[in-house]
Amino acid sequence: MAGRRQFDEQHTLGRILDVFWNQGYGATSMQDLATATGVQRGSLYNAYRDKETLFLRVFQDYAGAFVAEAAATLDQPDVRRALEDFFDFTIASMTHGTPARGCLSTKTATDTQADAEPIRAAIRGLLDRLEGVMAERLSRGDAAGLLAVPPTEAARVLVTMTRGTVVIERVYQDADRLRATARSLITMVLGARQQATA
Repeated sequence: MAGRRQFDEQHTLGRILDVFWNQGYGATSMQDLATATGVQRGSLYNAYRDKETLFLRVFQDYAGAFVAEAAATLDQPDVRRALEDFFDFTIASMTHGTPARGCLSTKTATDTQADAEPIRAAIRGLLDRLEGVMAERLSRGDAAGLLAVPPTEAARVLVTMTRGTVVIERVYQDADRLRATARSLITMVLGARQQATA
C-alpha cells in the first residue's frame, strides 16, 4: 500500500493505539487519528482503508504484546505468586495514566459502535489466548490438588474476573481495592478443594 512508506509506521500505529485506548473506538474519527499522528487523513486511508482496519491492525499488536506479558507474569514457580503477578499486571495496565486509561478490550467490547464481527472476533481471540496461557499455568504440578474445578474452567473464571475488575476500577478508582479483591479470588480458587475436605 503506497501510503505506508510516507510515514514512520510504528510511531504512527503507537499514536493510533493511544487514541483508540483513551477515546474509545466509537468516539474516534479518522480526523482524530490524522491529528494525533500528524499524518494526512488521505494517507491513512490509502495505507489502511478505514477506521475498522486501522483498529484491527493496532489491536493485533496490542493483543500479542498483552498476552506475551501476561504469560511472562504467570511463569513463576509458585502458582499463587503467578496469579498475584498476573492480576498486578492487569491492574497496572488499566490504571495507567491520569485519568486511568481503563482496559482497551473491555472498553471496545462494550462500545455499541464497535459491534462489527471482525472486532468482536479480535476481542474473543485475545480472551481465548489469555484463557489458554492461564489454563496452561494452572495445569502445572504445583497447582495439582488446589483447584476444585479443571484448569480450563478455573482459567475462565480468572479471566472473567479481569473484565469485572475493569468496571470496578471505573467506579472506585482504587487500585488497592482491586488487588485485595483479586487476592481474595485467588484464595478461593486455590483453596476451594482444601476447604471442601476440611
